[in-house]
Amino acid sequence: MISPFLVLAIGTCLTNSLVPEKEKDPKYWRDQAQETLKYALELQKLNTNVAKNVIMFLGDGMGVSTVTATRILKGQLHHNPGEETRLEMDKFPFVALSKTYNTNAQVPDSAGTATAYLCGVKANEGTVGVSAATERSRCNTTQGNEVTSILRWAKDAGKSVGIVTTTRVNHATPSAAYAHSADRDWYSDNEMPPEALSQGCKDIAYQLVHNIRDIDVIMGGGRKYMYPKNKTDVEYEIDEKARGTRLDGLDLVNIWKSFKPTHKHSHFIWNRTELLTLDPHNVDYLLGLFEPGDMQYELNRNNVTDPSLSEMVVVAIQILRKNPKGFFLLVEGGRIDHGHHEGKAKQALHEAVEMDRAIGQAGSMTSLEDTLTVVTADHSHVFTFGGYTPRGNSIFGLAPMLSDTDKKPFTAILYGNGPGYKVVGGERENVSMVDYAHNNYQAQSAVPLRHETHGGEDVAVFSKGPMAHLLHGVHEQNYIPHVMAYAACIGANLDHCAHASSAGSLAAGPLLLPLALFPLSILF
Repeated sequence: MISPFLVLAIGTCLTNSLVPEKEKDPKYWRDQAQETLKYALELQKLNTNVAKNVIMFLGDGMGVSTVTATRILKGQLHHNPGEETRLEMDKFPFVALSKTYNTNAQVPDSAGTATAYLCGVKANEGTVGVSAATERSRCNTTQGNEVTSILRWAKDAGKSVGIVTTTRVNHATPSAAYAHSADRDWYSDNEMPPEALSQGCKDIAYQLVHNIRDIDVIMGGGRKYMYPKNKTDVEYEIDEKARGTRLDGLDLVNIWKSFKPTHKHSHFIWNRTELLTLDPHNVDYLLGLFEPGDMQYELNRNNVTDPSLSEMVVVAIQILRKNPKGFFLLVEGGRIDHGHHEGKAKQALHEAVEMDRAIGQAGSMTSLEDTLTVVTADHSHVFTFGGYTPRGNSIFGLAPMLSDTDKKPFTAILYGNGPGYKVVGGERENVSMVDYAHNNYQAQSAVPLRHETHGGEDVAVFSKGPMAHLLHGVHEQNYIPHVMAYAACIGANLDHCAHASSAGSLAAGPLLLPLALFPLSILF
């Protein structure tokens, strides 16, 4: 058993030793504040250019506590205390809060939220690309209630469009960009009930290939949903779980290829080597499916077969930016959410660090003058860290005290519920007896559940570039795509675009018109 006096002594020592010398001087903090003030004053010169490009980064499950913990981890990976580190998203000039509830759920899921921030309409839990008139799993409530996404609006305006995710490409977040489904779990027809099939509903993988046939870039996991039942996977030949799932016998990859014009260069790839050897100038359409299901966690990634999120983003932008009319790109750090659900905070936070790296890569390849970048989350998790930890304490480390109730140590990171709930000998497990720094360590939780749940609090929205200032204050989540569309002069609300100056500024146009003025039939 660890002595409480030893723990407190260590904490005191850390606190004293990890205060950088410059931070002891009040001048450091005053100068820092003045520099920040100077930058803030410059923001009064609003960027009202037309957004040629729009990039949306979606950290699935990346609540505010996850953002803060990711910041600390990023710093500690660079051998710094961590708290003072700046994430790439921290550098964005405008920050707002998004209300994440679904139309029928106080604590939301990733499908209803994706419909909100991509289609501009709040929806029911578990449904994608449909209004709240569609009930989950009821196919016959779908027709007539479909809503289109900003990806469709951008494509209709002549822009190139792309989807990059670390989950399956037909998972909840990406599917709202192109599909209309009463159930987010209808990945292929194998997962659909007979009733839904008989009523004419199509699975999400089918819709990926057929609904918007000219999506320029699609990258992520989800190979098995594209192939006939029991077709052997190209990478995992002896793994039965990796085999094709489709009952209709369709080979959707071949169908995807057949839809592309013969004079265009279309490429299907399944590994990192193929991705990194592509010449983007000779790629018009790219379908990259790197895993049968979701992609591997960043900490577990095979550097030969699986690309990182930032590598996929770089190639996507290289392809999409060739279009003189610009592009829309959706990027999802989707396995942040999975790490939290499994109670594996280390996996979740390393996923978030990698997404922040991708944000930095995208920023270096684009310009603030013509590219609106938005970083947000769909929802939060019941993830927290605390315990009066000293400056520089490992984000995965112990709090500097014992519980004053059961006299046992505890980690700074904890979950409100989840699989980390463990009782040993009728008492809470003593974490000093386990490897709490392990990649797959499941942090302790207050309530036992097989899968940890989402959180219901607001999430942050970071924005930079043209019209980024329109994301401010506290907003309904469905407001986000309307801002992106307004900035890019796509979608239904285009009156202001006619007044844009030759310099590409929207400054002379009217204020954003209330959406209530537009009939739903026009908007969606």
